[in-house]
Amino acid sequence: MMFRHAMSGCLLMLALIPALAGAAEVTATLDRDHVQLGETVTLNVRVQGDTGGVAAPDLRALSQDFQLLGTSQNNSLSVINGKASSELTFGVALRPRHVGVLQIPALSVAGERTAPLQLTVAAPNPAAAAATQRDVFMESQVEPAHGYVGQQLTYVVRLYYANRIGGDAPPPPQVDGVEVSALGKGLNYDAERGERTYHVLEQRYALIPQHAGQVEIPPVDFQGEAADPNDPNSFFGATVPVSASAPAQTIEVKPVPADWGGSAWLPARQLSLSLDGWPTAQDAPPRVGQPLNLTMNLQASGLSYEALPALSLPPLDGATVYPDKPVTGNRQDGEWIIGRRQQSFAIVPERAGTLTIPATTLKWWNVLTDKMEVAQIAAHSVTVLPAVGAAAATPAAPAAAVQGEVPAATGAVAAAPSTPWRWIALASLGLWLLSVLAWWLWQRRRRASSMTPPAAVRTSARSGQLAFLAAARGSDPAAQVRTLLAWARAERPAIQHLGELSAALDDVAQRTAIEALQQRHYAAAPSHDAGANLAEAFKRGFAWRAAAADEEPGLPPLYPFKLH
Repeated sequence: MMFRHAMSGCLLMLALIPALAGAAEVTATLDRDHVQLGETVTLNVRVQGDTGGVAAPDLRALSQDFQLLGTSQNNSLSVINGKASSELTFGVALRPRHVGVLQIPALSVAGERTAPLQLTVAAPNPAAAAATQRDVFMESQVEPAHGYVGQQLTYVVRLYYANRIGGDAPPPPQVDGVEVSALGKGLNYDAERGERTYHVLEQRYALIPQHAGQVEIPPVDFQGEAADPNDPNSFFGATVPVSASAPAQTIEVKPVPADWGGSAWLPARQLSLSLDGWPTAQDAPPRVGQPLNLTMNLQASGLSYEALPALSLPPLDGATVYPDKPVTGNRQDGEWIIGRRQQSFAIVPERAGTLTIPATTLKWWNVLTDKMEVAQIAAHSVTVLPAVGAAAATPAAPAAAVQGEVPAATGAVAAAPSTPWRWIALASLGLWLLSVLAWWLWQRRRRASSMTPPAAVRTSARSGQLAFLAAARGSDPAAQVRTLLAWARAERPAIQHLGELSAALDDVAQRTAIEALQQRHYAAAPSHDAGANLAEAFKRGFAWRAAAADEEPGLPPLYPFKLH
């Protein structure tokens, strides 16, 4: 019956999966928001959720400002903490037609619309145009060129090559006093420089300065090989060495403002703080002992989660707070690190009345506006009802009652709330007495079973001994283990495995034989005379320890197995 109920519940959950999936979530991003005229940029449209039957977006609105160079489609399925997530990505390679701030309008996908995007297109760099006389050259830049201690800066290095080349990708910069980490796996696209078309390998790095002052980023070099243009038809593919170097960069790092105080220094591009799960007007009010499950979220763009403070709630009047294990992590949007901390709490009200969670504030520095800002969670209050079955809360006694003039009826009402606790105490006492009685009965049965076995039991033990001795003369360790335990349990029913059997024996030879049997059984170490030794050790029966029959055992252990 229980199995049928469980299967019915599983089938119901499977039937509800499409309904629970809900509408798909659609987002659009650019791999870069600043390009030079002649470069390509990739527009990624992602659909998360129900991706079945989703058609590619209509891109005709982009043709006025962009050349559409190609499209791709990728579908992925991932499972995180037991929850399946499907994602469909449409990639579109675009080349801007002119300089300026170009708009990418909202696109309709899966019944939803993406947010509009902007792309800044600058004129080609004259220095880069002058470098187009070479087949291979490099560029580098820092965005922004100055910042604060602990603020993430983005370092970009680009390798341009006109013909096919070979060699390792340019290494990351090595900068003293700066944490350097790659942002993504790099981009590959085409760009025009001086009426020449180049392939571009671009890599972005997150730079986080650890001290104030002027920081020098040294040049980044590339060493490789290219096909020899003077011998393009060579049978052996003649090559010539090529090299390029990205210019050095200098950044100015400012210290923490002198008046910041002792709170955590959080220089971010954007920061949000929220508390989810609070009961709404449509929800039933909580009761005493019924937990409130709340989740606090902190997310910052331009900061890793290691720099974010731990989330907590202050002690609450009338409730106990139980924090869950925090969830942390970083993700990237191609340019910036986005750190996140999530902390769940179970808040258990301990008395009826109004429960208030005070406001939570977090000070941070907006690096875009160069100003301090405060993220805040407003104070929340909720009315807690008495526990189910408990008497209603008694209103505060008037002044006359405080002075001892308590009417008889008031005294009766005041005594009512203690009644449930009295019954709880009596029930606990009854359960304890039942536990003692059960232990006593178990002790009697254990002592009875340890007495001299009747003839039927002796016969079973003798049969087990004969079966074991027959198996011991063979070469099957599994059969030897099985028959030895069956024989032992005929005499000592509490024996569960070979470890317990060895501990209950008083003969060194028998314990050694059991150890050798375990090695053959689990380590597959055959021995030609092992069976003879095993049979010889047990041919006169078990040499039980005297204490195994005389000592009065205590309660059975909670964890009978030992880890070695």
